[in-house]
Parts: sequence; structure tokens; C-alpha cells
Amino acid sequence: MKSSTYLLTGIVFASLWGSAGVANKIGLKDGQPLWMTNTRFLIAAAILLVAVHLIGRATLPTRSEWKPLAVYGVLVNAVYMSLFIYGVKEATAGISTLVLVINPLVINILTAFWYKKPVANTVWAGLALGIVGVGVATWPLLQVATVTARGMGFLAASMLCYSIATVYYAHRTWTLPKWVINTWQIFFGAVFMLPASLLLNDLSLTHNTPTYWGVVLWLAIIVTILAVQLWLLLLSYNTSKATLWLFLCPLFGFFYSWLLLGEPITGYTIAGTMLVLAGLYIGNRK
Repeated sequence: MKSSTYLLTGIVFASLWGSAGVANKIGLKDGQPLWMTNTRFLIAAAILLVAVHLIGRATLPTRSEWKPLAVYGVLVNAVYMSLFIYGVKEATAGISTLVLVINPLVINILTAFWYKKPVANTVWAGLALGIVGVGVATWPLLQVATVTARGMGFLAASMLCYSIATVYYAHRTWTLPKWVINTWQIFFGAVFMLPASLLLNDLSLTHNTPTYWGVVLWLAIIVTILAVQLWLLLLSYNTSKATLWLFLCPLFGFFYSWLLLGEPITGYTIAGTMLVLAGLYIGNRK
């Protein structure tokens, strides 16, 4: 991949991925949390299944691969996104994007535990800086109830679940291409989320406005399909360098939050974000 193409791919990925928090926040004004997320995944899964297996003629998973695909899909789509969307409901869009940037540090720690190896001091230092940074950015928002402690708890739990899912994925032997795995994980996530969506959400409270469906389609097609495919492309080129593009996601997230939702960007926001990014750099610089 040419350096200019790689640069453009990374910037487009970060700009699209960073929009997820704002899109979810806008959609929640008209939609129910789980049902909106479930609809997003059902649409994305249908499109990907057609593209990958009917058009692309990809090989179906083998008998031994169905179970790990289901487990991974439940963890990384159903459980993680259910926790995340309830966190977004009680937090600002910018903060929700910032919290998830700490994921690579948590993944490093869980991986070290998996292999029963000591965690590098730089990783602990990076995680500590990240947590302090999130606290600094969140503190003034807690005072005015823009962010709740419960919302931050949901976001923290979603981050941990995503990290566990990533470690589970990384320590299994997969024969399927990444884009096929991604297709089936979304499918299983959507299927297993459906009962909870129907039981826990009152669908009569969903307002089928153009804005609501615009958000659902944006999340399904632009974020879940396009942004993830760009991420897989970045990973295939260089896994270590791909992580660096996560630095840009909260910057785009805060910009969109300010532009579209009027969320303030204060000195606390800037200081907290810089601490998180410094922590991410220190913990992942190897």
C-alpha cells in the first residue's frame, strides 16, 4: 500500500469511527437503545452475508468454527454494544469515544495475564494516565449531570467486555478470512441481542423519523461495514501501526460532538484527552 493511500485510509477510518458516539446520541432521541443497536446489526449482517457469500462466494465456516464465531459475536457485538449504548445514553458522545480509546492498554494487560507474564510498567503507567485523563475530562460534566456515574460504569464495563472479546479472538486459531469472521460475528451478535431488545425495550416508544433511520443506516453501513473494513485493511498492512490511528478517534469524536450536539470543549476536555493519548502512546510505543 502506498504511503499516501495508507494515510488517507487511516484518516477516513478515524473520522468515521469517531462519529459513532455522536450518531448513537442523536439516534437515542427517537429510538430505544437496544432496538436501535439491534436494527443496525441486522441490516449490516444482511448486507455483509449477501456481499461475502452470495456475491463474493466465500467459504462457509466449518463445523468446528460455528461455536467460537457465536461466542465472539455475542461478546463483541451483543454484550459490548448493549453496555456501550446504555453508557452513551447517560454520558456525552465525546466522553464515550474517549473511554474506548483505552481498550488497547486493557488488552495488553489481559494478554499478559493470559500468558502468565508480567505486565510492563509502561502499560500500567499508560493505563493510569488514561484513567486519570478520562476522570479529568469527565469531572466537570458529572457536576452538571451531563454524565452520570452509572453511565461511566456502563462504558467501563463495555470497554472491559470488548477487551476480553479481543483477547478471545486473538488466542484462537482461525482459518476464515477476517472479513468473513466479521460478517458472522455481526450476524450472531444481532441474533442473540434480539430477545433482549424485544423484552427490555418498548418498541412503541421508537419514533420512525427520517433522523432516526438516517442514524441507523449510518451506523449500519458507514460505521459497522465501511469503517470496520478500513480497520481490517489497516491491520492487514501493519498491525502495530494500525493502533496509532485510534489516537485520532476521540479528536474527531469531540469535534463532531461540539459541531452537531453543542457539547462544550473545555480546558478539562483538552487536558483529559491529552492525558489519555499520552497514556496510549506510552503503553503501546513498543
